[in-house]
Amino acid sequence: MEIRLDFLRYLETDAAVNILACLDDTSDLIRASLVSHFWCDFVVSNGLCKQLCLRKFPQLANIAYVTEPSHKVKNPTDVGSSTSLQWEALEREHRVYGSIFRALTKVKAINCVAEAFGASSTDNYPEESINNTLDPRDEILRRFSYWSSKGQKNPDVPETLIYRLKAGICLVTEIGIRPFRAYFQNGMPIYSAKSVRFRMGYPKSPTEISNLDLPVQQNADEKIIWTYTSPVFPMSQENVLQHFRLPEPVLCIGGFVQLEMLGRVQTQEMDEKYYICVSHVQVIGSPLFPAFDVDIFESSGKFTLKYYPEALQRTMSTGNSDPSTDLTLGTDERVWEHLEGLVEFLMQRNPDDDLNLIEWGGNMDDE
Repeated sequence: MEIRLDFLRYLETDAAVNILACLDDTSDLIRASLVSHFWCDFVVSNGLCKQLCLRKFPQLANIAYVTEPSHKVKNPTDVGSSTSLQWEALEREHRVYGSIFRALTKVKAINCVAEAFGASSTDNYPEESINNTLDPRDEILRRFSYWSSKGQKNPDVPETLIYRLKAGICLVTEIGIRPFRAYFQNGMPIYSAKSVRFRMGYPKSPTEISNLDLPVQQNADEKIIWTYTSPVFPMSQENVLQHFRLPEPVLCIGGFVQLEMLGRVQTQEMDEKYYICVSHVQVIGSPLFPAFDVDIFESSGKFTLKYYPEALQRTMSTGNSDPSTDLTLGTDERVWEHLEGLVEFLMQRNPDDDLNLIEWGGNMDDE
């Protein structure tokens, strides 16, 4: 006669936790919780999904609370006891940590930069603003597009660029930088830095930042608390998008990334000062909004993690957390791109190019 035993019932708690901790995906822990009521109680009460998340993503250790704003909370008078309330909180953590792990490992990586926030210096504002680094093109409407620092006699003076990401919580894997080549100067020099490192963090005062209209040509370093600093990466003197992959994916909580460019290599003939110029910047990662959002407690670094299950379902079904890439959205942006392209075409075309212009108009009608 075959004898079946539930081994979990016969093990000490620590031993059972160590065994289940060998699972490296919260989906497996959730499946384990469906084996029986006893297994469910064990997985939930010991917070195994939370433990796994903290091992994989240590930045989540600063979560003070998890909430589900769209989830109906039971009335304490209907629950019957404080034990029931505690169990409801444990179940909520089980759902939220299990879901955020899934999102962090499954959501597609994109360019997460939402806007330029500040530069340590700008040579000619607004012509050489940090805003120019958001566009991948070196030239727009027959004007060169790049950010330039102010000139320095000392080549060791660093420069910083700060960007706000598309989400307050975002898993960053790599950063791309393309130094600018000055085609209009003798020898077409490249104004690259010698090396670069990256920082990520959150605003000292989220309320102040949300209401702040800070000119992007001003230094904003003092407005941000940096919680992560990368190693230093050497840069090559090439006018290509250089990719700097972080040693481990970093969970940026707070939504701000700083590029610190160290060392200058190129002087300008006119004033014999050293400059750094950047054509384009990308921050590649997985933004978790709108499925997850954060409320950061000022100065403490602790935060509330908010979970929206319906938004996560939509995100996982499309594999993309960025609504701006949805073909049903962003119509104005796509029309503007067509208009820019049309203007460039008209400025560069020959008088005999009427047939090409007619063909362009036909393509616009198709859009």
